[in-house]
Amino acid sequence: MALWSDRLLPRLIDVVLDGSYVHRLRTRALSGLSGDVVEIGFGSGTNVPVYPSAVTSVAAVEPSLGARHLAADRIAASSIPIHFVGLDGQSLPLPDNSCDAAVSTFTLCTVPDPARALREIGRVLRPGGKLFFLEHGLSPDPRVAAWQRRLDGIEQRVAGGCHLVRNVPELVTDAGFTMEELDTDRLPGPRLLRPWGHLSLGVAAADR
Repeated sequence: MALWSDRLLPRLIDVVLDGSYVHRLRTRALSGLSGDVVEIGFGSGTNVPVYPSAVTSVAAVEPSLGARHLAADRIAASSIPIHFVGLDGQSLPLPDNSCDAAVSTFTLCTVPDPARALREIGRVLRPGGKLFFLEHGLSPDPRVAAWQRRLDGIEQRVAGGCHLVRNVPELVTDAGFTMEELDTDRLPGPRLLRPWGHLSLGVAAADR
């Protein structure tokens, strides 16, 4: 399992989540990003090419050494200073009020305790700071949601702890954020893939 989780799974995620459609979604989701940013679930750096020029620095949080290795070329090609600061989005090694914005893309599905991670993001954001997110999760279609619940246990075992049934907008607001923008989309593909396809894109402000 170590070979799968440490080496093969990061490469698979890098390929699946770096296609042209997802690239456009990332660009759309992060269009207003600026200042000093913390990104949880940095992964292989697939957001790096779409960071707006207004971003001044990125503190990257990523537990997978395999994903960090895959990110090296993207980091080297970026003009934005990017440095790894920790492994766990649930416990950020950053001071209170130290970031202008936070990013989470395809991450809240996997964090063991997303509510704790979101509270940590709220802690490190400066007053007026915002969370930018692009996440997959629970579908509003009851038929798709039923299949998500059936497949959720398998998904967690084979996809690094990924959950199919988390309601991301609800998690964000329950953690004390005020939703400023929220949109939904769906990954293209056959009906068979719909349990993985419901997406939420949003911007939420820390409520303090």
